[in-house]
Amino acid sequence: MFRDTDGQVIDYGNRWDGSPPDDTYSVDTHLERFAPVHVIAEALIAYLRENYDVAVEEGEAVAGDLLHPAYHDVVRAVRVRPNDPACASLTMVFTAYPGIYLHAGLLNDFHYPVCGCDACDSNWQAEADDLERQVLAVAAGNYRETLERREGDPWVGYAFTHTDGASSGGAREPGISSERFDAAESILKASPGWSRWPSPASTS
Repeated sequence: MFRDTDGQVIDYGNRWDGSPPDDTYSVDTHLERFAPVHVIAEALIAYLRENYDVAVEEGEAVAGDLLHPAYHDVVRAVRVRPNDPACASLTMVFTAYPGIYLHAGLLNDFHYPVCGCDACDSNWQAEADDLERQVLAVAAGNYRETLERREGDPWVGYAFTHTDGASSGGAREPGISSERFDAAESILKASPGWSRWPSPASTS
């Protein structure tokens, strides 16, 4: 339970009726409210390890999977790689903010939260729900990436399909190295849509 300067309980996610006050932008208070997102990420890693045929690698170097370095100190990084090259890997980077950076496939990073400022008024439940939806979509093979050049710069796109809808987006990424671009292009040209993760091998 978090309180404002007047001692009133803050109902994150429902604070503003209309536009937020100007003085709430770029102001981050009670960041600890996002700590449960780490717990959800740990549970998702355990779920993926148990239910799919994957290799799990943990270490500081794994954070290098991110297209862009984390803005905050990295406290843990875990890569979950399906044992099938037709499937997209997932890397979860835990930050001291606290938050999660999710790297999915080859070229896309997703942040939970994207922004934790008071104006955005996000709560951990919404961020955890989004993280879970994206992770499970990747594991289900409902994720695709696209890569092209627009006016000379790389343009990276993504699309998720969920049971209750879909989401997609893209952005210009001029900072991608030519080596990373070429490697991703050769893979995504063959098949921009990633496959469903394999089930664990039978131990019987």
